[in-house]
Order: sequence, then structure tokens, then C-alpha cells
Amino acid sequence: MKIGLALSGGGVRGIAHAGAIKALEENNIHIDIIGGTSAGSLVAALYAIGYSPYYIYILFKKYAESITELNTGLFSSGIKNFVFGKKIAINGLKTGESIEKAYNDLCLKKGIRLMEQIKMPIVIPAVDLVTEKEYVFTSNTPDENEKEKYITNISVGKAVRSSASFPLVFSPCEYKNHMFIDGGVLDNTPANEVKKMGADKVISIKFESDKITDDSNIMDIVMKVIDIMGSKVSEESLNISDCILTIPSDGTGLLDTSNIEFCYRSRI
Repeated sequence: MKIGLALSGGGVRGIAHAGAIKALEENNIHIDIIGGTSAGSLVAALYAIGYSPYYIYILFKKYAESITELNTGLFSSGIKNFVFGKKIAINGLKTGESIEKAYNDLCLKKGIRLMEQIKMPIVIPAVDLVTEKEYVFTSNTPDENEKEKYITNISVGKAVRSSASFPLVFSPCEYKNHMFIDGGVLDNTPANEVKKMGADKVISIKFESDKITDDSNIMDIVMKVIDIMGSKVSEESLNISDCILTIPSDGTGLLDTSNIEFCYRSRI
């Protein structure tokens, strides 16, 4: 029996996926197929190419601050202080090139460059702003009838960068004639795609949505909006899951790198 694992997006909290995988391994649950969206793709890709959960945690600690470092003046404003009706230049928007480079370097250490070279079946969703459709980066195409939806000959770094291009934080990722943004817009927990890859049983790991308060900043609001927009799609995907593990809300912000250790060591 093949076990599939679907990891949802959740910003910095995504490192909790590595802790969850470690817990599964300790309970002799072997993962045969993996998929991840946004932050989930960051963990899924590293695990699929052979990095251990603990080493993934170490890598997150090493790269997190440089990846998430922004001009956060606008993002840190609470709802009460956010003024609508004015044009504001967001100079802190990042390209995401640091993610792409870091992952390509880490893949080369394992002798891997392209998604199709990964031995473990893997799926990473992203959304194309041009076609308004979901595309899936994968190690192999599961359905020849939907071949145009699946992309295999792309670097792992580019695939992860595309799926994790969260609106307002990262610019869309350009690839050929596509402009990719965060896969969570349409598929935040890719259980359905993991199932298509041949999983007999699918375990999905998702995050409990944080509540919006007067102290919430603009990034918290954007994350909440994406949660609401993708809730219907997520429901359909989660319905085919055989087991759903929910990581409780802990107040960790989208880019709050100070809580990485806490998120990793928290068990479901």
C-alpha cells in the first residue's frame, strides 16, 4: 500500500511539516508520495530529494531570514492604522530569486536539477496569472489526458519559487509564457494531486486559520483572504483524504521567523 502526504501552505509555520514528518517516521509510517503547496512545497521538495526532517529544519533556520526579509513598514500596520484610499508604493516586494537559488544549490548536492529527476513521486501546485489556471510541477505526469497541466522539465528551485510566490510578498515567478503565483490560491492542500500520483491512502496536514483582530497586519489579512477564497477547493481536496491532521493556530505570523524552532518542535 502506498501512503501519500499532502502539505498545505502556511508561511513560516510550514516548518511544522518537517516536525510532523519526523513524528510519522518515528511511528513507522513510510511516505511513498508527497505533495506540497507554497510553504508545504518547501518541505516536500527537500524531503523528496533525500533531506531528513531535522536537516530540513536546520536549512529553514539558515535561509528563512534572508528569504523573508522585506521592507515591512506597510505590512506591520494593524487594521486600525491602515489607511485606505491612498496609493502606496510597496518597495519591499521580493523576486523570490533567493528561494530559487537556494533550492537549486541544495538539489545539485543530491545530483538533481529538474523535477523529473526526483525519484519520489512529488506534486507542487502553482497558479498562472495569465491563463488563470492551476499547473502542477511534478516528477512524472499522472494523467496523459491532462498533460498540458503538468510540468516536469523545470528546475526544482523554479517550481518551489513559483508555488511559494505569495501575493504582496513575492513578485510572480516568470517561466516561459507563464506568470506563476502561490498555489494556495486554488489548491492549498494538494491531496487530490497526491492521489492521482498513485497513493492508496492520503494523509493531509493543514493549519488552523488564525482569527483577524485589531492587531492583525496586512499580511495576516491577505493570508485570511486566501484561506477564504481557497476554502471550497480545499474542502473538495480534503474530502478525498483518508486522514487529516490539523496544526492548531499559534499566532505565528506569515513571516515570523522567530518562531521556527517552536513550530518545528510542536507535535500534532
